[in-house]
Amino acid sequence: DFMKWTQAALQQEGAGVVIRIVDEEESRQLNHEYRGKDRPTNVLSFPFEAPPEVTSYHLGDLVICAPVVAEEAARQGKLLQHHWAHMVVHGMLHLQGYDHLNDADAERMESLERELLQNLGIPDPYRETA
Repeated sequence: DFMKWTQAALQQEGAGVVIRIVDEEESRQLNHEYRGKDRPTNVLSFPFEAPPEVTSYHLGDLVICAPVVAEEAARQGKLLQHHWAHMVVHGMLHLQGYDHLNDADAERMESLERELLQNLGIPDPYRETA
């Protein structure tokens, strides 16, 4: 499944990524160190930039916190598998330069996420749940 989700969001032929699944403590530590937020989070992306003289197809690393993903899926009334797919697609887009720092960028990124997930047979991750 991870390969399928990664490939669905990959825009560069032959590129690679590392996906690491972590617990809440490791997620909290990384989120604190790299984003200044002292709490665990669902997915962190760490883009890789090779030195100019090195050819690399490594996009970077995704760190996904399993307990946070499970809690969010339950709270949002989503299938766990669908939320995992969303986290991988979301993280992959971050590694490829997408962000959601302003409304326009967020709409662009979310629209692409919806399209990619729909292609995987997964409903809109941003829909309101009852």
